[in-house]
Amino acid sequence: MHVHDTAIRHRAVSLLRGGARNADVARELNIPKGTISYWKHMDRAKHGECPGRPDAQCPRCDGRALDRAAYSYLLGLYLGDGHISHYSGHRVPNLMITCADDWPGLKNECERAMKAVFPDNSVCRVRKQGCQNIKVYSKHLHCLFPQHGPGRKHERRIALEPWQQSIVDAHPWEFIRGLIHSDGCRITNWTIRLVQGIRKRYEYPRYRFANKSDDIRRLLTDTLDAVGVEWTVLARGSDPFNISVARKASVALMDLHIGPKH
Repeated sequence: MHVHDTAIRHRAVSLLRGGARNADVARELNIPKGTISYWKHMDRAKHGECPGRPDAQCPRCDGRALDRAAYSYLLGLYLGDGHISHYSGHRVPNLMITCADDWPGLKNECERAMKAVFPDNSVCRVRKQGCQNIKVYSKHLHCLFPQHGPGRKHERRIALEPWQQSIVDAHPWEFIRGLIHSDGCRITNWTIRLVQGIRKRYEYPRYRFANKSDDIRRLLTDTLDAVGVEWTVLARGSDPFNISVARKASVALMDLHIGPKH
C-alpha cells in the first residue's frame, strides 16, 4: 500500500481547511478521493469535529425507531467482516465493514444498511488496497452491537441478546444474506460420474460459508434451519469451518432470497 509523504498530507489538510472540495484536492495532488476523505475526517476528529449530530438518538437508549430489516443484514455483515474500534483522539468509536472491490454491489448494500440503521450519522468509505472500509461513527455502537469485545471473534463467546434474536427471527433472510455476503459465496461445483461406462461431467451450484467461530456458524445454521434450508458441514482435515448448502431445493430457496454476490 502506498504511503504518502507527511508534507503532502499537511498540504491536503490545509486546502480542505481553506474550504476546498475533496474532489478538487484529490485532483490537484493526484491522490485518491477516499484518502482525502479519510484525512479530512481524521483532521476533524483531532479538532473535535467528528461527523454525526451530537443529539443523535439510539434505539436502545432513547427508543428511536430502528429499521429492523436493515439492522438484521448489518448484524450479519458485522459478525463476518466487521469490527468496532475506538482510535486514540476520537470522541466516539467507529463501526467498519471491509468490502472487497470485487463486489461493488455489496459495498452499496452495506452503505445503505448503515445509513438506515444510523440515519443521524455520516457514513464514509475509506479506500484500501483491494477493498473499501465502510464506516460509521456513533457513541451507541456498543448498544447496538453488544458482541463487541477484546480479542478475535472466534476466540470469545458470540451470542445474540434476546432483542437481537427477535429481530433475526422476524428478518431471517436479511441476517443470512449479511453472513453470506461477508464470509460466504455461491459457487459452481462439478463432479465426474460414470454413465453406461462413459465419464460425464456434472455441474451444480452450492452456497458455502466459512468462519472459524463455532458460535457464528451456529447462528447461521440455526437460522437456516428456521427457514427450511438443509445444510452440511464440510470439514477440511479436522477443522469443520465450512457450511455447505448443496441440495437442489435448498439452493433454489437461497437463490430466491440471497443470490450470488455482485
